[in-house]
Amino acid sequence: MLHALGFVARYGRFVLVIGLIAGLVLPGVALALRPWLSELVLLLLFLTAFRVGLPSALEGLTQTRNTFGIVLVYQLVLPLLCIALFAIFGLAHSPVAIALTLMLAAPSLTANPNMAVLLGQAPEPAFRLLILGTLVLPITIIPIFWSSPALGNLTEAVHAALRLGLSICVTIVLAFSLRAIIRPEMRKPEVQALDGLTSLALVVIVIGLMSAVAPALSTAPWTLVKWLLVAMAANLGLQALSYVGLRRFGSKHSAAPMALVAGNRNVALFLVASSATQTDEFLLFLGCYQFPMYLTPILMRPLLGHPGSSEKLR
Repeated sequence: MLHALGFVARYGRFVLVIGLIAGLVLPGVALALRPWLSELVLLLLFLTAFRVGLPSALEGLTQTRNTFGIVLVYQLVLPLLCIALFAIFGLAHSPVAIALTLMLAAPSLTANPNMAVLLGQAPEPAFRLLILGTLVLPITIIPIFWSSPALGNLTEAVHAALRLGLSICVTIVLAFSLRAIIRPEMRKPEVQALDGLTSLALVVIVIGLMSAVAPALSTAPWTLVKWLLVAMAANLGLQALSYVGLRRFGSKHSAAPMALVAGNRNVALFLVASSATQTDEFLLFLGCYQFPMYLTPILMRPLLGHPGSSEKLR
């Protein structure tokens, strides 16, 4: 079993492509998985926290100030700039403005540490951004929702963010505790097997998130193309720009895993937090957003997989 999961880990970036294809050709499976997405995301977080372990996570506390600054730029400065830019052109209530604002306001995708591993990077920098970004979300979304009434009810959004923060804290504590009890020191084959297991979990999740895309292929193909271009440009463009900026301003060793977070956000969180997400346009954007997200280990490898930016895997 360890060898089989290790094989999956070695080819994890291609396994994710299989998940995207499966989401398109198996719409029934995608719809069946959709109600379980929250639980699957927490399972993925558990596997990631178990892999990192408490000692490695604590090592990163010395860089909390730098991490907090990046979180504020990602989750507060960028969405406020987005709101201001669209407001200048009178487009603050447009579907694209709402989708991009919510994307920028969202915390890190739970899978980003796993994406870092698939790119040959250390998962710890992305994991720090994931945890800190999620914990401060109830605070950072307040000025964003206040600045853009089109995003819906602020009280509901804060309550949803608080519930998510509590769920994540419980999941991480459980993962760290079990790691300390049953596997304080993991052998390399065990780490590779765990990476393979997380790749399989990612496949299941992406199938569920693709449930809105398959119908649009036949009913609204040009609308689908438009949203796909928006999602690709926003996700991959932010990753590239963030990588260049982080290397330029002193975060060379963790630039690649931190740049992943700039484009790959947990946008699905707002499905339960904002009435603005209950539209066909946003659901289609969310489905299209899975393509650049799960193709990141392939498309961004030439840039983010550069050995000069890697941290040694623990």
